[in-house]
Amino acid sequence: MNQKMFFALVIALTALSGWAHYFTQSSGLQFVTTSAAIIMLASLLGRATENVAHYAGERIGGFLNATFGNAAELIIAIFLIKEGLFDMVKASITGSIIGNLLLVLGLSVIAGGLKFKEQRFNPILAGHNASLMLLSVIALFIPAVFLKQLKPERIDTLSLIIAGLLIIAYILWLIFSMITHKEELADQAVEEEIEEGQRWGKGFSIIMLVVATVFVAITSEWLVHSIEEVAHALGWSEIFVGAFVIAIVGNAAEHSAAIFLALKNKIGASVEIAVGSSLQIALFVAPTLVFVSLIFGKQMDLIFTAYELAAIGVSAFIASSISRDGNTNWYEGVLLIVVYVILGAAFYFL
Repeated sequence: MNQKMFFALVIALTALSGWAHYFTQSSGLQFVTTSAAIIMLASLLGRATENVAHYAGERIGGFLNATFGNAAELIIAIFLIKEGLFDMVKASITGSIIGNLLLVLGLSVIAGGLKFKEQRFNPILAGHNASLMLLSVIALFIPAVFLKQLKPERIDTLSLIIAGLLIIAYILWLIFSMITHKEELADQAVEEEIEEGQRWGKGFSIIMLVVATVFVAITSEWLVHSIEEVAHALGWSEIFVGAFVIAIVGNAAEHSAAIFLALKNKIGASVEIAVGSSLQIALFVAPTLVFVSLIFGKQMDLIFTAYELAAIGVSAFIASSISRDGNTNWYEGVLLIVVYVILGAAFYFL
């Protein structure tokens, strides 16, 4: 898709979702048009961050792509917290983690593996990512285990302590990976230029990041207003809507960017986006939402259901198993997608 058509589609779908929100009463139409607009705006975020990466470097570019790609999910979650929909927030956190580890990484590995027989990336980074995945599973598992032994106010205090520690751990990981051990964790893939016709200037790329993020915030609020009624009409549970519908819409930026990079034989950058994004959700976004909830007068705890913990644990296990050796092939991507579909079917019938 050429750039003029792409920008025209972004503007048209955003305008259409605004019309549906303000001038119609159909929650179904509002949900569909707003979801489409968020997906296109997320794609705009992906293109902007890729262009920024051209100037900042692949490692920082991958981090920026994961960060701005998670902006949609974070903003949607904040509006859900404002409405008191804590269960849907936790489900969306679960969906974001498993969506990145299984769907985004799986599609990237398949796409790259069909074009290149085997793709390699830094195994040291893969090992650290596996350890951080385990940390996130432990941190989410502990509050659920102690649920019956602690009073509600102590659960809230424990959630705040764990949230604070996870944020500190994530900040220290950024220092470790991007400053003190930057060379050891750098990907050795050959840097390729963005196609001349697709390259944006540095200033324009940054402006597009800001503009896309602002409109994602606006359309995300529209989505939250329509999603409850749609879920009720279709008989979907809050956990399914949060874990799969919202997560897939919010992960659109990671989908497009990670697959595109894998097709260019930059599987290291794809892994950085997919795994890095899930780690950012687990170690930074989820804990941050605990503190954000205090602003609205009622604290969200970190107690996830057994189903959510099982999904996160299984996803972390297979993603770690596949990525730890530092090389991938298309069949490993198939395994990730199979697990994702299994979990999707299980959550649908809850």
